[in-house]
Amino acid sequence: MRSVASFGLLAALYLGAQSAAFADDEVQRWQREAASVDITRDDWGIAHVHGKTDADAVFGMIYAQCEDDFARVEANYLTALGRTAEADGKSAIWKDLRQRLFIDPEILKADYAQSPVWLKRLMDAWADGLNYYLATHPGVKPRAIAHYEPWMALSFTEGSIGGDVERVALTQLQDFYGKTKLGLTDEERGVTSRDPGGSNGIAIAPKDSADGHALLLINPHVTFFFRSELQMSSDEGLEAYGAVTWGQFFVYQGFNRNIGWMHTSTGVDNVDEFAETIVKMGTNKGGKFFYRYGYALRPLGVKTITIRYRGDDGRMAARDFTTWYTSHGPIVREEGGKWISMALMNKPVAALEQSFLRTRASDFASYMKVAALQANSSNNTIFADTKGEIAFLVPQFVPRRDNRFDYTKPVDGADPATDWQGPTPLEALPHVVNPPNGWVFNTNNWPYSSAGPDSPKPQDYPRYLDTAGENPRGVHATMLLTRQHRLTPESLKEVAFDPFLPAFARLIPLLVKAYDGLPARDSLKSRLKDQIALLRDWDCRWSDHSLATTLAVVWGDTLWDETIRAAKAAHADSYDFMANSATAQQKLGALAEASERLQKDFGTWRVAWGAFNRYQRVSDEIGTPHFSDALPSIPIPFVWSRWGSLASFSAKRFPGTTHYYGTAGNSFVAIIDFGPKIRAMAVITGGESGDPKSPHFNDQALRYARGELRPVYFYASDLAGHVERDYHPGVS
Repeated sequence: MRSVASFGLLAALYLGAQSAAFADDEVQRWQREAASVDITRDDWGIAHVHGKTDADAVFGMIYAQCEDDFARVEANYLTALGRTAEADGKSAIWKDLRQRLFIDPEILKADYAQSPVWLKRLMDAWADGLNYYLATHPGVKPRAIAHYEPWMALSFTEGSIGGDVERVALTQLQDFYGKTKLGLTDEERGVTSRDPGGSNGIAIAPKDSADGHALLLINPHVTFFFRSELQMSSDEGLEAYGAVTWGQFFVYQGFNRNIGWMHTSTGVDNVDEFAETIVKMGTNKGGKFFYRYGYALRPLGVKTITIRYRGDDGRMAARDFTTWYTSHGPIVREEGGKWISMALMNKPVAALEQSFLRTRASDFASYMKVAALQANSSNNTIFADTKGEIAFLVPQFVPRRDNRFDYTKPVDGADPATDWQGPTPLEALPHVVNPPNGWVFNTNNWPYSSAGPDSPKPQDYPRYLDTAGENPRGVHATMLLTRQHRLTPESLKEVAFDPFLPAFARLIPLLVKAYDGLPARDSLKSRLKDQIALLRDWDCRWSDHSLATTLAVVWGDTLWDETIRAAKAAHADSYDFMANSATAQQKLGALAEASERLQKDFGTWRVAWGAFNRYQRVSDEIGTPHFSDALPSIPIPFVWSRWGSLASFSAKRFPGTTHYYGTAGNSFVAIIDFGPKIRAMAVITGGESGDPKSPHFNDQALRYARGELRPVYFYASDLAGHVERDYHPGVS
């Protein structure tokens, strides 16, 4: 490690010309902070950040994130602060307005001022690390945020992909506040072909593991390159390793010396809509708006929100919106003559406290002490620790409601009985702790299969505690965990990459039955003879050389697209609808269509799955990716989670391509053995760096494709012989 004295000289020389853009006292303070931080890059480019204090570690880890992919750090805060239009122009105005209905910079500044001293120190260090990165990298040009302030950290506190505010349909928001008549898009209606997304988490108790240690699988399924992998530690006892959502200063999914935590998106209903009865009194110009609440009329809250945006000429412009609020939340749309308000969790200080403090917990009791903040609204948790404790937890923020009402639809805002009635006590939630069966899991399915026969029972809880139901991955995980015993980290990895596809195990026999029922003279009888023969003998397991996997997936995707609207209209589960309501003609017609498409694109319908399903990373684009069949790509054997594959690769055709290319799915896979000494292995999509010129841009791609996890260098002794670079922030 470099000495503080030599660091100061190097930093002064390096900052020289740039520092004029920053106050001298700021630059000097950043240099002092940086001198207390050491960043060690291992041979995968992963940052191991150590500071004297927790704040020093935060300073260093956000600096390291910026080194790896500043564009993604900034993009997340443009979204979180409602400032994307300042970079992207008019097209992002409605996205920004949606965010700003719930995020008010002035309120966040006040929240920061009233935050606990320890949390303010972390937010200060976070802003300092970001600004120091910009000061030492003058070639990096921010798109909109040139200077970060500590309060901004409160705008993005949970780490999930897709915040609760994304429940608001942008077209409906624009129809209401922009006085347009766009109507819902197919994507907003849920009738487009997209991966159900989600994640997998599994915890194994010592009784069910080979070495008597608890095991944990961390397997988020999100948009590729959404998170960084790093380690942050301090002399104050912080020691956390795992996946960090770009721009945040806590490990979102990971482990420390004693515990591990995996978050999965929940099906608990924590976002509700209220149909408000609006009354206007007075003249058109001088009238005031009220909303009915019980027997009273209450004045609507009103606030002007200004959205700045970049015009077509590159100059900044602004648009003002008069927005409306009730006691339930902001008005987000209109339906049937009612104005619809939305209620969701808005506890930024408590949420940030909980997100950071849980990374310092040492056992289940201390983890639950942090959970008592009840500021996690969107995540289930799978937990394991060195004491052998395991648990499945639903989000700790669950408002109590009157179970007579159906909160999946707008409820009557004028009826006080529909109001939230405070938080549900933690002990009243369907948690599972140390179940007799020896395992817990979640695949974004309901809580009621989380521990097999030892799971909570749905009749014991209000219906709003689940809107997800079961899914094919849940069926798959239950099957495997019920059969497997004496698990090791290696055999748990085999569970995570088990190739069985339970949705096809249900659907393919129905397709074969439809074929067998065709009259001999039907033209499909001869056209589909070979395809049916292939699928009839298939074991419903993916592999890169499998012809049946390709045919089944393209058939299934085609049938899904052709039945999803009818399934939605019937309020039916899509899998049930395809199995029970799709006609024999629809099933067979979809197979003929899939065969013709493959024949057209490849000259044959007999295409190996690995030749068809590809991973490609040639740039670090954010937003809509571009793929090319002419550029290098890698075969991926696993399938998207729609069909029950635990290892997920969400892929489809893109304009100009014949192959499927992936954009989401497995993004970080880690397995931790909680023995006397932590042993962990992991892999991420592509590589740690967002720079195509970096050797770590795509150096994990082959491991990712093969499901080959690499050792995690958690202890200093693990790093021996694997150090690529050791430095202070600000010094190359």
